Amino acid sequence: MQSDLTSLLVIVSIAAIVPLIVGLTRVKVAEVVLLLVGGIIFGPYILNWIQVDAAIDLLAEMGLGLLFFLAGNELERTAISGKNGKLAAIGWGASLLLAGLLTGGLYAIGFVQDYLGVAIALTTTALGTLLPVLRDAGESKTRFGLFFMGAGAWGEFGPIIAIAILFGTQSSFVAILSLVGFAIVALIVALLPQRMNNHRVRAVLQRGYGTSSQTAVRITMLLLIFLLTLASGFGLDAILGAFIAGIIVRRYAPRSEDSMLHGRIEGIAFGFFVPIFFIVSGANLDVMSIIQNPLVLIVFFVLLLLVRGLPQFFIYRKAIPDAFQRGRFSLLVATGLPMIVAITTLQVEAGEMMPQNAAGLVGAGALSVLVFPLVANALGKKVRNPLPEEEQVN
Repeated sequence: MQSDLTSLLVIVSIAAIVPLIVGLTRVKVAEVVLLLVGGIIFGPYILNWIQVDAAIDLLAEMGLGLLFFLAGNELERTAISGKNGKLAAIGWGASLLLAGLLTGGLYAIGFVQDYLGVAIALTTTALGTLLPVLRDAGESKTRFGLFFMGAGAWGEFGPIIAIAILFGTQSSFVAILSLVGFAIVALIVALLPQRMNNHRVRAVLQRGYGTSSQTAVRITMLLLIFLLTLASGFGLDAILGAFIAGIIVRRYAPRSEDSMLHGRIEGIAFGFFVPIFFIVSGANLDVMSIIQNPLVLIVFFVLLLLVRGLPQFFIYRKAIPDAFQRGRFSLLVATGLPMIVAITTLQVEAGEMMPQNAAGLVGAGALSVLVFPLVANALGKKVRNPLPEEEQVN
C-alpha cells in the first residue's frame, strides 16, 4: 500500500504540475507530451520513483477507457456521413493500404516483428488531442473542422475495430462473430434509455446534477464499465466497449443535459484518470532503446507523415482546394499519439511487439504532436468562416 500511494503521489503531482508549466510558460507543447516525459523521468528507467504494479495499472486502464469513451462521445454524425464520411473512409483506407505495404517491407528486412500492430498504429489520428486546439482557434465550427473531425474519427474508429478483430484472444473469424454478438448486446443496451425516457426519470437525473447523488454520472460510469467488461468477455479489446459507450451516451443524453454530463465526465477523465494513463505509459516506455537506436523513432516519424498525411493531401484536393490549407489538414491528420500508446501497450503486453519498436512508435507519436501542429500553423492562416448552423460541428 505504501508503495502504491508513493507512486500515485508522484503521478498526480506530475499531472497537476504539467498544466501549470504549459499555462505559465505558454510553451507550444501538448500536455500529453509532457505527461509522457514526466513518466519517463520518474519511471523505472531513470529516477525509479514510479512503480507500476496491479493497482496503478488498473487506474491507467480506466484512463485509457475514459479516453476512448470521450472520443466516442465527441463523434459527430455529420462528420462521418455523406461526403465528409466518404472522404474520411477513403482516406483511412488509403492509409491502411499504404501502411500495409511499407510495414511489409520493414517486416521483410527484420526491422519490425509485429507487422499488423505497427501498420495499424501508423493509421491513427490524435482526434481527442487536437479537437481542443481547433476549438481554441475558432476552427471547430468550420468546414475545415468538419473535415478534420471526420478524418480523425476514422483515425480512431478504424484502428479500434481492427484491434478488436485482429488483436483479440480468439481467431479472426471467431472475433468477427464475437464482434457481432457484442454489437447486438450493445444495441439492446442502447435502446434502454428510450424505454426509460419519461418525465419522472428525467427529473431524477436533473436533480442529481445539483446533489451528491450525481445520478447521471453514476449511470454513465456503470454503462462504461459494463461495456468494457462485456467487450472483454467477448474476447474483444475493452477499448471498443468504451468507444461504444461514448457513442450511446452522446446519442441518447438530452441536449439540455449533454453539456453538463460531458463536463463532469471530462473532469473525472482529464482531471485524474487520463493523465495517469499517459504518465504510466511514459514510465513503461523503453527509453534506453530509443537512445541506443534513434533510427527506429526517425523511421516511424517519417512513416506517420507518409502513411497518414500524404494520402489526405491528394484525396481532399477538391474538398480543400487551397494547397496550404490542405497541407495544414494533412499534417493535423498525421498527428497521432493516444491510439499509438494504446496499441503499443496492448501488443507489448501480449508479447507481439518488440519493446524497441513500441518505444520508437510512441516517441514518433509524441514528436508528431510536437512538430506537425507547429508546422501546420506556419503553413497558412486559420479558417474561421463558420458553417451554417445546421451543418456545424457542435
